[in-house]
Amino acid sequence: MSQIAQLAARRQTDYLPPMHSERLPVIILVRPQMGENIGAAARAMLNFGLTEMRLVDPRDGWPNPRAVAMASGAAGQVLDRARIYPTLAEAMEGIDFAFATTARGRELSKPVHTPATAMEMARNHPGRCAIIFGPERTGLENDDVARANAIVTVPVNPDFPSLNLAQAVLLMGYEYGRDILPAEPSPHHARPEAIALADRLEIEKLGDHFEERLTEAGFFFPDTKAASMRLNLRNMWARLALTRGDVRILHGMLRQLTRR
Repeated sequence: MSQIAQLAARRQTDYLPPMHSERLPVIILVRPQMGENIGAAARAMLNFGLTEMRLVDPRDGWPNPRAVAMASGAAGQVLDRARIYPTLAEAMEGIDFAFATTARGRELSKPVHTPATAMEMARNHPGRCAIIFGPERTGLENDDVARANAIVTVPVNPDFPSLNLAQAVLLMGYEYGRDILPAEPSPHHARPEAIALADRLEIEKLGDHFEERLTEAGFFFPDTKAASMRLNLRNMWARLALTRGDVRILHGMLRQLTRR
């Protein structure tokens, strides 16, 4: 991987807190059909810190250049490490508990969970968990579901319950990471100067500039109220979340308005 690609991939995971890879769920794609969908699933995985992908009998073989192109920065961290298996039974190596994702009713008697409930179970499970996804066109077959401990079904519109592969992986990854990843989004890049928040000294100087110009314009009148007017104005500036760009604009407005 080129240095640029490595940096791009690293930026995607800079914000992730440390997570033990041996405890993270394994994503198993059973008989995936299109390389683009495998690549999109890899991107969805890495969005939430998941890196172990197992592929069962991919239709177009492996490696797949279309998957690599679609995965972008996730290629090196997910696709390059993906393991290929001829059957789902063999892909369950080292797995202690498995969830099968399906929207269809089954004759098989198994617990059925929402993604949120299932991934809470996965976070708390002492062993290694896997999430199994079926091929794009047909989904998992009964023989596949039979090898899982439980079923995950997304509560969606019953008249249109189908999710594409990457959407399904993204949803499960989000539910797994929601109590592990930061509660609020973290910036991936330094803020441009114009949108960085102004510091207190910059706000103070802006307040001074306004006070000077308003004094010249006779705004602080009558004298008995001038002190409280200045105080209220200073308090107003302190309450506003102004960026450095905002401060520059306000200084410029004052200069233009008072230009003689």
